[in-house]
Amino acid sequence: MNKIILKNKDLARLDQNAAAVYLTSMNSKVGRVSMRQALNVCAGLLSGNADAASFAWHELRFQHVTAIRTRLNEKYKPASVNKMLAAVRGVLKAAWQLGQMSAEDYYKAASVKGVKNDTLPAGRELTQGEITALMSACEHDTTNAGARDAAIVGLMYSCGLRREEVVTLDLADYESESGRLVVRGKGNKERIAWLTGGAARAVADWLAVRGEDTGALFVAVNKSGRMASQKNMTPKTIYNMLAKRATEAGVKSFSPHDMRRTFVSDLLDAGADITTVSKMAGHSSVTTTSRYDRRPEEAKRKAASLLHVPYAGRGA
Repeated sequence: MNKIILKNKDLARLDQNAAAVYLTSMNSKVGRVSMRQALNVCAGLLSGNADAASFAWHELRFQHVTAIRTRLNEKYKPASVNKMLAAVRGVLKAAWQLGQMSAEDYYKAASVKGVKNDTLPAGRELTQGEITALMSACEHDTTNAGARDAAIVGLMYSCGLRREEVVTLDLADYESESGRLVVRGKGNKERIAWLTGGAARAVADWLAVRGEDTGALFVAVNKSGRMASQKNMTPKTIYNMLAKRATEAGVKSFSPHDMRRTFVSDLLDAGADITTVSKMAGHSSVTTTSRYDRRPEEAKRKAASLLHVPYAGRGA
């Protein structure tokens, strides 16, 4: 396979660099970081010393993208492979729109299909007992951090928020009287979430502590329990907070996304319509939501129990 590297240094100018144009077209900072990393991987596969910014994307052809797909499929899970291929297609489109490659070359290169994704989503669901233990750990912390963290845990479980969505919430996004919350998801797409019951009470307790100053709904709290009203939380802070509360509550390790997985799974188990749950989660497709549906597996478990294996065990 021929290595492809940038020959014309003038293409490094941001307004003529296909990767830069593609990345700057994305609304989400998190998305830009993720796709830049994906492009760096792909660039490295075809040219060991190139990255997203220095790679000659306009020289990619069908055979090169096919080779990238094959190499990625050897090292990564289908979801990661498809995300990286989506990034490559995005850059190819930018290169075509910049006039750096012909329409024929673009469409042929972009026609390489993704790989089938039949793997189960990573992570786990939390039990109701674990959710209760987490909330209890927060309630027993009488500092400002305890009130804040109870509100965040309640919000993430009852509304299925991503940690990036939590830290971008503004006080003005929440109507305490109705429980209406405006959430900005991937690609700056907005959706409405509704807080009820314990989640609404937890947020009310936090707002009583936080006050009515404009700005982020959730702010940083230092070790002494003082709020830093001008300092927003970060996704990493959310991750660390959940890990801390899990340890305090004696809950087995879980990721922030597992809260979202639990939200989807529990709603479906409770009989909520999958289309409604998909909209609540901010999924672009019901197919994504269906991957978190535990009901088919429970049906298979019950079916398996219908068979009798005539073995009593050695101690019988």
